[in-house]
Amino acid sequence: MARSLRIEYEGALYHVLSRGDRREAIFLDEADWREFLHTLAQVCGKTGWQVQAYCLMSNHFHLVLETPQANLTVGMQWFLGTYTQRFNRRHGLSGHLFQGRYKAQLIDERSRSYLRAACDYVHLNPARAGLIAPKEKLEAYRWSSYVAYRHLKERPPWLRIDRLFGAHGLGKDTAATRREFERRMAAARVRPAGEAEGQLRRGWKVGAEDFADWLAEKLSRPGRRGELARERAETDEALAQRLIAESLAVARWGEVDLASAPKGHPLKVEIARQLRSQTPMSRRWIAERLRMGSTSYLSNLLSSVDSKL
Repeated sequence: MARSLRIEYEGALYHVLSRGDRREAIFLDEADWREFLHTLAQVCGKTGWQVQAYCLMSNHFHLVLETPQANLTVGMQWFLGTYTQRFNRRHGLSGHLFQGRYKAQLIDERSRSYLRAACDYVHLNPARAGLIAPKEKLEAYRWSSYVAYRHLKERPPWLRIDRLFGAHGLGKDTAATRREFERRMAAARVRPAGEAEGQLRRGWKVGAEDFADWLAEKLSRPGRRGELARERAETDEALAQRLIAESLAVARWGEVDLASAPKGHPLKVEIARQLRSQTPMSRRWIAERLRMGSTSYLSNLLSSVDSKL
C-alpha cells in the first residue's frame, strides 16, 4: 500500500514523534543528547521552523513545531538523516536508527487550546513515564524545553515561547509569568487527561470535529497545494544555486571547470559541505549538480572531511 502524503502548508502546526528502530535507544550518552539539540538548531536555521516544545526520551522524541514554509518533509529528512549519520559515526555503528516513518499530527491552529494541549502533553511526558519522582519538579528532567520555559539562561534562540504563554492566557515573559506557568503545569500534572490529550496518542490530527473539513477546504483552493510545494522547492534550489555560483566565482571557475574537474576535487567537496550545512538539498541533488558521482561516494567524502574538522 502506498504511503499517504504528508499534509503541508505555510504556518502548519505539528506534533512530531519518532522512535528508535525496534524501540532501541537513540541516545547512548550525554554527547548524543547534546548533538541532537545541536542538529535541531541547525535544521531550524535551514527551514525556519519554530519549535514550541520538545522532549527527548531514551528511545524517542517529541517536538511541537510550526513550519512558516511548507517544508516539514524535507526538513525531517535532513534532520533524522543527519543525526543518524552523526550517531553512527560517533559509536562506530551503521544502518537505521529510527523506526519507520515519523509520526506528524497536525494541530488545529484555530484555537489556542490545541497548541496548549500538545505542548503540555510533551512537557508532562517525563512525569507520566515515571522518569522523575512525584515530588520532583518538572524541571528536574533536563532534556525537555520545560526547563527553558522556566529559566532564561537555558533558552535556545530557536525555541519560541510566546505562543504557549499566550495559549495559557499569560502575558509577557516575566518572572511572575514563569511562576504562574509552573503552577499551571503542576496542576495539569495531577489532572486527568482531556480529549485533546487523548487525540495526541492516536490519529493524524489534534483539533475540533470540523478540523478535517477545514483542512480539506483550505488545501482544495485552486492550485494551492501545488503552488506551495513548488514555491518551497524553488526557494531551496535558488539558495543552493546561489551558493554554488558564489563559490565558483571566488575560485574563478565556470560550469566547464565544474564538469571537467575530478569528482573528489577539494573545491567540489567544500561546496558540497556548504550545501549540506546551509540548505536542505538532498545528497543526490548535490552529487548530480556538482558532478560528484554517486551519493555514497559523496557521503564518504563528506564524512572524511567532517572527521578532520
